[in-house]
Amino acid sequence: MDQLAFDVIIIGGGAAGLFCAIEAGKRSRKIVVIEHAERVGKKIAISGGGRCNFTNLHTKPESFLSANPHFCKSALARYSPRDFISLVERHGIAYHEKKLGQLFCDGSAQQIIDLLLNECSDAGVEVRCGCTVSQVRKQVEFEVETNEGTFTAPSLVVASGGLSIKPLGASDFGYQIAKQFELNIERTRPGLVPFTLDPIVLERLAKLSGVSIDALVSYGNASFRENVLITHRGISGPAVLQISSYWEPGRSISIDLLPDSEGDEFLQKQDYQDSELMNLLSKYLPRRFAQAWCELYIKSKPLKQYSRRELDLIASQLHNFEITPTGTEGFKKAEVTVGGVSTSELSSKTMETKKVPGLYFIGEVVDVTGHLGGFNFQWAWASAFAAGQSV
Repeated sequence: MDQLAFDVIIIGGGAAGLFCAIEAGKRSRKIVVIEHAERVGKKIAISGGGRCNFTNLHTKPESFLSANPHFCKSALARYSPRDFISLVERHGIAYHEKKLGQLFCDGSAQQIIDLLLNECSDAGVEVRCGCTVSQVRKQVEFEVETNEGTFTAPSLVVASGGLSIKPLGASDFGYQIAKQFELNIERTRPGLVPFTLDPIVLERLAKLSGVSIDALVSYGNASFRENVLITHRGISGPAVLQISSYWEPGRSISIDLLPDSEGDEFLQKQDYQDSELMNLLSKYLPRRFAQAWCELYIKSKPLKQYSRRELDLIASQLHNFEITPTGTEGFKKAEVTVGGVSTSELSSKTMETKKVPGLYFIGEVVDVTGHLGGFNFQWAWASAFAAGQSV
């Protein structure tokens, strides 16, 4: 097989890998991107419902989970959402803010993939798809054996992603390389993923499948106010996906079904005393949900027929609706991987490993996980930029 010499080998043709290649290529480095799939950017293509939520205007370090919450600060400060927006605008891609600072393409996510490929072409980057790695080793330089020959370079960037969205070909390849070079890995688990529920609870909620509720979901010190969606397998929706990244198995989460009202104040209003509980709740919640909730927890009757103790209990259950998930839908449905290559092993300025000169890890494979809404793409761009300025 041929031996192919480069300045930098990048494993992974996703958002982080391609963007790192662009930045390094601009510095006249000879770059090759190795992608095992038949095309690059498969995860980009399905993101944001096919429109790619490519960044978030409100990106800040607090929007990320990591064993070291300070690690992401340097990269995020050096490459901001505004920087990527400028690139998007330069390519004439129309975009809009959907909500909460989330920016989406007006057209298709393919526009972001095309942007990356065009920039790669301009920077002289070589992209090889359908190229599978069989072995990585370091002699004087890194040697990457593939079905297309052995690639060599003084620098190797691992941008192979995490375990999320398994049907797209996600694997633990990046973690295997980290272990090979004796790097620590923070425990990995599915993040931004729907919860599954006990069959008995599911049976009670079956008639509510498809119902969405604006609620405040909490676990520990984390809280998110967005929609909760009841599904045929459990619960999902933006607020649930957010809290799933924090959740630990066996623990319960709390859902405030009436986050805009305090305590039982609405139950005490004189004007409502002749109203049936279910009818009153239907003013605040979807009627189907209000009906099912009353069937589950307390028989609906006029408010004036409840004792003070009963009203306090109703209010408590509405503001602290506790659910203990049986688990999650796993990496098959997870949007991200929580955990990964320990940030204690990396330079926060360059993403280079401290133990192995010339070895870099960027993007999802690193123990930095963003909230829902474009934050993980911004981490991909920022960590890739940091490495691209150094390799």
